[in-house]
Amino acid sequence: MEKPRYNHKNNPKNRPYRNDRPKRANSAFAAMEQLDSQDTAGDAGLIEGRNAVWEALQSGRQLDKILIAQGAQNLGHILSAARAAGVAIQECDRRKLDKLSITGSHQGIMAQGAAAEYKTIDDILELAASRGEKPLLVLCDGLTDPHNLGAIIRSCEVLGGHGVVVPRHRSAGLNAACAKAAAGALEHLPVAKCANMSTAINELKEKGVFILAADMGGQPAAKIDFDMPCAVVIGAEGSGVSEGVRKAADLIVSIPQKGNIQSLNASNAAAILLYEAVRQRG
Repeated sequence: MEKPRYNHKNNPKNRPYRNDRPKRANSAFAAMEQLDSQDTAGDAGLIEGRNAVWEALQSGRQLDKILIAQGAQNLGHILSAARAAGVAIQECDRRKLDKLSITGSHQGIMAQGAAAEYKTIDDILELAASRGEKPLLVLCDGLTDPHNLGAIIRSCEVLGGHGVVVPRHRSAGLNAACAKAAAGALEHLPVAKCANMSTAINELKEKGVFILAADMGGQPAAKIDFDMPCAVVIGAEGSGVSEGVRKAADLIVSIPQKGNIQSLNASNAAAILLYEAVRQRG
């Protein structure tokens, strides 16, 4: 009986390497890239190239952040100017810039223009004073989703708040996605950028503003007096208010829950607390 001729197709141990199988992505890296891309994807306010970014900084244009490719060289003067102007700098994979680029010649650097001019905490307090009202602010502690930030800005404006404060780093900014979610509120409500949350909290406390951190295990919102100068701190998606901010707060405020899940979306929580404030203030 003739032996069957060797054929790699019927010998699984000797099958050639299949290169058509999808490669398994690093889930943590993929998630980070997806999160970062939320800030810039489809943003018409992108400025590309070294000279263009440099001139934007020199002209005093409001910038939200600067993206630089890993390993990019000869950018020291631009980065120094960015730091002096308080603009956040984010290092990322060059492929991200390639994907975002419209011109195809970003030279390893892009800047994201702000959809609205950033204000100061004093501007927010002056707005409250001009209305003869006690200040009501929202502090966003590490909120990275621009849609959530825009929704908070919208709720704050509609419910009579006087402004929103965001930190310079690890925060969503006033980009196109945020402006769309805010639905026009950026034209009426000041948004201030601070060095960090601790700095903002200390400044507000010195000016007589009471700090309320939204977190689990606090006093029910209905039992807290919102009819005073106050700022509500809303924490990051998932992790909530940072431990340092929680300790610095004057009081922890919670929203009573009857459902099975443990938390609300950040912008929804902000809207509920702002409504409680406007309800108490009449």
